[in-house]
Amino acid sequence: MRGSRLVLVALILLSVIGLELAAAAPATAFPGDARDEDCNERIEAILATTAEGETPQLPKDCLPHTGMTALELRAAEAEMKAEPYPDVIQVPYNQEVVWTRAYRRMVGDITMYNAPHGEPIGFMDAGYNFVTIINEQDGFTQINWGVWVPSEQITYADVSHFSGVELQSHPKRPFAWMLAEAYPSRYPGGPQDKSQERIERYTLMNIYGVEYVDGWEWYLVGPNQWVQQIRVAKVHPIARPEEIGEHERWFAIDLYEQTLVAYEGDRMVFATLISSGLPQWSTHEGLFRIYDRYEATRMSGAVGQPDFYYIEEVPYVMYFDDEIGLHGTYWHDRFGYRQSHGCVNLSIMDAWWIYDWTKEEPHQNAWVYVYSSGTYRRDLPAWARR
Repeated sequence: MRGSRLVLVALILLSVIGLELAAAAPATAFPGDARDEDCNERIEAILATTAEGETPQLPKDCLPHTGMTALELRAAEAEMKAEPYPDVIQVPYNQEVVWTRAYRRMVGDITMYNAPHGEPIGFMDAGYNFVTIINEQDGFTQINWGVWVPSEQITYADVSHFSGVELQSHPKRPFAWMLAEAYPSRYPGGPQDKSQERIERYTLMNIYGVEYVDGWEWYLVGPNQWVQQIRVAKVHPIARPEEIGEHERWFAIDLYEQTLVAYEGDRMVFATLISSGLPQWSTHEGLFRIYDRYEATRMSGAVGQPDFYYIEEVPYVMYFDDEIGLHGTYWHDRFGYRQSHGCVNLSIMDAWWIYDWTKEEPHQNAWVYVYSSGTYRRDLPAWARR
């Protein structure tokens, strides 16, 4: 009897020590579990055979095996309650900054006139043509001094209200923006749970844990809320390149995640989404310096080609790699996805912020470090291709 008691006491002590050691470990990323790997297939089969109106009986063994220990899950839950949102300050949308000009798009082949109903003075092929307007009269719109076009060929530009965030300190955990809106899943690799609130595009979220299912990362972003990595753009803090001084200002552009982070030395100051060059006009990786800057300038290219573009008054331009620059964008709202002919597109608010942050000496020639934190996969669904 005495021996049994000693064994029991020893087991209890070992259990307590194990719990203390586990409790001391932080809730970090975890490697996943082989039992998760066939959950998608099993759940899809069950959903396909469940009659309409009936509640599907999902496999219970898929639910608890998220790859996180019970202690890690409790730690993550405590973090979610204590800090449900990233510790950042949203750059407020300022209409006076964004709408310094009346941005418009020209549609179709354009004949230009010297006055309303006046004489033709020029022609422009249909393309990606954007202008700023000055006046409207008698069914014509003035796009430059002495240049008028039919108002029926002028439409509004897709000016984004999106803006990035200022960081007061180094982030305690990763954070990300939602790119492709969706309902969160209750477990990694699971179907969207429509009983939960849908996470809208541009929603900013903390990432409290990571699971790997079928070769994809799944992020824990809230209680019982998991989203697949291809739906978000994650901010990756990186080390300062050795060429950059400890007090210098620089921008880190992640082509894989489509994010920009502004640093002062080793300190993260600002983060946002971008749109870099499409595959056929990829933005070059490397370390550069801003060599020229304009509050507004004209851009055009690909004359005579289907992708011809002519864009007036591009705001807050900073050139760093030949004709490639950082600049504001009023002609699309696709930040987080590759979109350009090589330049780094930002919302007008974000372009204004980084332009203003580097407008004084000695920061006017700030560094620009372009890199990729991952490799694009070819097996992405069409909606997820960046």
